Amino acid sequence: MLSKILIKNYILIDKIELDFSGGLNIITGETGAGKSILINAIDIAFGAKAGKEVIKTGSDKAVIELTVINKKQNLTGLFEEYGIDNNGEEIVISREITQTGSRSRVNGCLVNQDFMKNFRELFLDIHSQHQTYSFLQPKYHITLLDSYTKDSNLELYKNGYNEYKVMLEKLEELKSAADKTEEQIDFLKFQLNEIDEAHITSLTEDEELNNELSVLENVEKLKDLTGSSYWSISGDDGSVLDGLMQIKTNISKAVQMDSSLETTESTLIEAIEALKEVSSTLREYSNSLDNDEERINNIQERLFMLDKLKRKYGGTLEKVLAQGETFRKELEGIEFSTQNIENLEQDIKSLREKLQNLAEEISETRKKNASVLSALIVEKLEKLELPKVKFEIAFEKCELSPNGCDKVEFLISTNISEGLKPLAKVASGGEISRVMLAIKTIFAESDNIDTIIFDEIDTGISGKTSQSVADEVKELSGFMQIVMITHQAIIASKSDRHFYVKKTQDDKTSVSISVLEGKEKLNAVAELAGGEITDESLKFAQTLMN
Repeated sequence: MLSKILIKNYILIDKIELDFSGGLNIITGETGAGKSILINAIDIAFGAKAGKEVIKTGSDKAVIELTVINKKQNLTGLFEEYGIDNNGEEIVISREITQTGSRSRVNGCLVNQDFMKNFRELFLDIHSQHQTYSFLQPKYHITLLDSYTKDSNLELYKNGYNEYKVMLEKLEELKSAADKTEEQIDFLKFQLNEIDEAHITSLTEDEELNNELSVLENVEKLKDLTGSSYWSISGDDGSVLDGLMQIKTNISKAVQMDSSLETTESTLIEAIEALKEVSSTLREYSNSLDNDEERINNIQERLFMLDKLKRKYGGTLEKVLAQGETFRKELEGIEFSTQNIENLEQDIKSLREKLQNLAEEISETRKKNASVLSALIVEKLEKLELPKVKFEIAFEKCELSPNGCDKVEFLISTNISEGLKPLAKVASGGEISRVMLAIKTIFAESDNIDTIIFDEIDTGISGKTSQSVADEVKELSGFMQIVMITHQAIIASKSDRHFYVKKTQDDKTSVSISVLEGKEKLNAVAELAGGEITDESLKFAQTLMN
């Protein structure tokens, strides 16, 4: 259950620290005071979406920290999976929202939203006005029923159905490929053969050939340039090497007179040896050059063919080869598609039969549980001042879908003279609130959840009905923690802890939340009962609280 909450720089709150009670925690306050602000903060701490707009004006970040006491759930596996320290019953979760994003932590360890979703489902259920709207939609009814049924076959079916959909999509792709004409197949073969028969040796073959062609087309110039350079370096008298050798002789004599010139001598010797190597290379290169008109013609033809392929298939040899692989796979897909289609159609038929059988088993389980759930809802609604209510979960068989072969809709009649009709078309606001309370109560009991939060579940009710709702909520709080916003004095009077939300507007607007006890709590209940605090409303409030 929720134990403590710390809220800092959140919307209109500077800093608030509150302790929750076991049992029934009631939230009241003036209209527009921001009673939902506490519930929203809890929701965000448990992973709900939160943008930078929740950060209090003038602050860098908002922080919400919750302490949760766990006495029911075994979290060892979940905590080990995410590397979270297990500190016993007390768990601290926090959410920090900045201008650029948000971070969630559990016991100080960073966690992702997948973890928070799993964690939230174990501890908390929040019923808001938006959820009430969802409950009215028939498409949501099958989800509600399944959450009560907890049929292990349903997950097995959903996995199989996802596989079935993938197979159907693959079948469509194969059939589309099989529809290609012989002319298209021949054209694919022509393009693939054109690339394969080029026998491209490397991704840079064209660059290598262009370089070789440049050499062959300039043989005479290259011979002249390299040959004359060779003779200049190491020819007869007057060559560069000849001059350097004379210099070396002079420096060697100088070294005998001044040893500090030894380094200069060594450098000169290295230069002479390097120049000899250059001379030898130039001579070999010049001698290797030869006019080869046949080779020039062959290279030019090869480059023409490669350029043609590059223009057609992508601009580079790498793209040409990649396009060839694409053609090959497409052709293989077409050539084998007929056999693939037959095999896949058989697999689809077999899987569909399995899914159909599984869906029918799930349907039977649903129908059995639907009868039990309907009876429980009627029992709850009768306690909530709907004595003539009838409630039924209707089934309609349909084609296989992600939920099986059922369409499900909740039907209700609140008047003895009226037949069963869809929930959304019959129930008033007050009746909807009671239906939601009944469903939530039943589900909370079966889910073994620690805490349930009701955001104005008492909308549209008054008088004796309010007393019935108050009794039901109080009874429910006997075995789980309830946090509830209410406008009803009768419900507020049942609280184990009473939070009062107040908005002040002086030089700035701010929201404060305080815990009411004794006379303060009596005054708050009296104000709810009479709209203002009078002797009469105080007496009535005292009667409610006794």
